[in-house]
Amino acid sequence: MFALDGTRYALRLDQVTRVIRAAALTTIPHAPDVVLGILDLQGEVIPVINLRRRFGLPERGIGCEDQFVVARTQKLALALHVDTTEVVCEQADGGVVPADEIVAGTRFLAGVTRTADGLVLIHDLDTLLFPEEQAQITATLEQVERG
Repeated sequence: MFALDGTRYALRLDQVTRVIRAAALTTIPHAPDVVLGILDLQGEVIPVINLRRRFGLPERGIGCEDQFVVARTQKLALALHVDTTEVVCEQADGGVVPADEIVAGTRFLAGVTRTADGLVLIHDLDTLLFPEEQAQITATLEQVERG
């Protein structure tokens, strides 16, 4: 689980690779608006995604206490800039309500679950990037790797 502006979100654990402290990024020209920059993580170039922009939250710079959640979609590795990370939480079968059962047409969400501390929005990592953004990021990363 992670937090942005006091709202708690979660990803499926099988998509998360690791959590690291926020670091300086290299900006890349002509990247999609949702990309903050790229990060060299042990030789792998990873785009860092601005979830605040994607979710329509107030913008702010990267702080030294912020974290990056490194995760994998079906097609690419990326890092999500988050305010804080929290515990790993297992949910029993039936513990997650699909997002469309609550509000139809919710983008980016796979569902909602309840914990002792309140509701948690479960993010669908594979819908985070629009197809054209993913294609543009992939092309840019290929250019960076070629030098």
